[in-house]
Amino acid sequence: MNAVVLAGGSPADPLAARFGVASKTLVPVRGRPMVEYTLEALRGAGIERIVYAGPPAELEPAPDVLVPDRGSLIANLEAGMAEARSERLLVASGDNPFITAEAVRWLLDNAPDAALVYPIIPREAVEKRWPGMRRTYARLRDGVFTGGNVIIIDKELFTRALPMARKIIELRKKPLALARLIGFGVLVKLLLGRLTIAELEARAEKLFGVPMRALVTPYPEVGADADSEEDFKWLEVDGADGS
Repeated sequence: MNAVVLAGGSPADPLAARFGVASKTLVPVRGRPMVEYTLEALRGAGIERIVYAGPPAELEPAPDVLVPDRGSLIANLEAGMAEARSERLLVASGDNPFITAEAVRWLLDNAPDAALVYPIIPREAVEKRWPGMRRTYARLRDGVFTGGNVIIIDKELFTRALPMARKIIELRKKPLALARLIGFGVLVKLLLGRLTIAELEARAEKLFGVPMRALVTPYPEVGADADSEEDFKWLEVDGADGS
């Protein structure tokens, strides 16, 4: 399997500006650019070919292909997908110094067939590993979950979903229009904690026109990114060293 690492960003990002780097993913964490932890985990999990989409940098382990930052997540994803050779791809963010090869291997071994497989992590798994870590959670009928920073996609099928993905991103600052697109009934049930994982999957399939699945993983490492220097303190907890 190939992987695309999304490492783009702006030097104006507060964390990037603090360290004077081109993207938050290049901020030094324990003496290494943050994105190297993702690259290392992917190599350790057996990923054969890694496409890095982001600003040029000397990285170890080195990715197989460098795609210059296109300026947006969707543009970087499309450019990375074009360079990938396998039909099934793993897509990972470059701002997760917590990610491990073991967590990635588990996803590869357990992912169902779908255009997009999105890992979700139970709150109790996060709290057990890092008590008090602040994450964004959604309360569903099945439990309370946070989202992952790694997805698995079928390249051909997922390409069909890109127009809707662009539309949703365009509407992100227009809550009413976005709510109308997603469906008010779905949003109300989500806010009340009455929505199930199966209902979310069904709505996603209807919106994007391709099968999408959530995958509950016991590995909190796939859902912990770093947005500030304060987040790095959790690397010291419970032996979490990003290796």
